[in-house]
Amino acid sequence: MDEEVRNTRLAKNLKVGTLDEVAAHAGLSRMTVSRVLRGHGSFSADAKRRVMEAVETVGYVPNRLAGALASARSTQVAVIIPTIGNIVFTEVMSGINSVLVEAGLQGVLAVTEYDDERERALVEGVLSWRPAGIIIAGLEHGNNTRRLLKRAGVPVVELMDVDGEAIDMCVGLSHSEAGRVMAAHFVARGFRRIGFIACDINRDLRAGKRLRGFEEVLAQHGLEIAIRHELPLPTSVPGGAAALVHVLSQCPDLDAVYFSNDDLAIGAVLHCLSSGIAMPERVAIAGFNGLVIGQLLPRRLTTVRSPRFPMGQQAARCIVQRLAGIEAPKRFDTGFEFLTGQTT
Repeated sequence: MDEEVRNTRLAKNLKVGTLDEVAAHAGLSRMTVSRVLRGHGSFSADAKRRVMEAVETVGYVPNRLAGALASARSTQVAVIIPTIGNIVFTEVMSGINSVLVEAGLQGVLAVTEYDDERERALVEGVLSWRPAGIIIAGLEHGNNTRRLLKRAGVPVVELMDVDGEAIDMCVGLSHSEAGRVMAAHFVARGFRRIGFIACDINRDLRAGKRLRGFEEVLAQHGLEIAIRHELPLPTSVPGGAAALVHVLSQCPDLDAVYFSNDDLAIGAVLHCLSSGIAMPERVAIAGFNGLVIGQLLPRRLTTVRSPRFPMGQQAARCIVQRLAGIEAPKRFDTGFEFLTGQTT
């Protein structure tokens, strides 16, 4: 059985386009399409263009497991996250792995670095290996990525967010609600000159959702953010310290700063401690994630704790349930915990 036949049979099960569909859409022979996709033999530039346009349209993904039986079931689950430079995702991955291993499955990690095009390429790449399922961070993806995931024909769990419509299933917390809860706390504490510090919320979309929820509540009380400062990714503790210095130099009368995550907020707290800046009397500091180190500081950080390990476990359970033919929840809200510290 050649590779194209295997692709056709697998495509019927996995709902991806077939080689014949590509050929029909491109108006070329199956042999020409095969030559273009293999990169061997003679074909024109126009033929290559038509084939690649057809591949995109029908959602064809080459099968790189051509040596395996078409009926063989993969034991690999693709896990696609934005970064491994943040302990948050390490804890999520640990939760995923704890469930997959017990089910006889293996998590295969891929990292997007918050890049949409890289995410698309990674999704296309893992689909070519016919995974048993896909776990991917976030609900927002490029159009081509969404199309690939919708047609994947395997369980797909979008992780860490429930503020939106899932392609298949989603597990996570409401980031907009986390932002609203923090804003309500700021208002109750009497803070009026408020700053916001984040790392590129055009790429860190969940931080952007927290900001919008935060701003909604401020607006209800006639308030708005006095200064907003963004750093490039990746996030870091030193970056948080430097960002606090910057916003205080621009707005010396700030009485509180909301950071998009604990990494940045911890840097700000350490700067205040080393510089003799009283918290919260001079400036209040709050973050998001609930990192352990933030709760061990001399001044315990006010933050929102996300249930990262259980979140990963639940995402993996959804995959395992679906593979076993058991119905899994379309949307699973893990909730979060507000931690009132000594910095607000």
